[in-house]
Amino acid sequence: MRALPICLLALMLSGCTLLSRSPAEPAKDTVITPKVEPEKTKAPRAPMVKIYTQAEDLVGKPFRDLGEVSGESCQATNQDSPPNIPTARKRMQINASKMKANAVLLHGCEVTSGTPGCYRQAVCVGSALNITAK
Repeated sequence: MRALPICLLALMLSGCTLLSRSPAEPAKDTVITPKVEPEKTKAPRAPMVKIYTQAEDLVGKPFRDLGEVSGESCQATNQDSPPNIPTARKRMQINASKMKANAVLLHGCEVTSGTPGCYRQAVCVGSALNITAK
């Protein structure tokens, strides 16, 4: 029975030595400061490019034709997801914004087969336009 109090005393003394610091070691704060993550910067969004499906919608609006623009969505193999016309339209808008256009007159979209490198492909073609305000 005498061994139990001696073991407990030895355990308490050894536990206290773990908390002591050497004089050369600076005291550390026990308060944990939260890490401040750098602010995530969003990628600059492309300016909105409006899609016109009919040329009649442009009557009375001054515009400049910047050239032909296209977008595509490719299904590389039979196991890949099918080509997507909305994706091809979005890529056409992105390509038009690279040409400094703010509108596209859509000529048409189609899904084709047998394109080199693609099992099936969706392609949208249009004219990039810069419409000026009156």
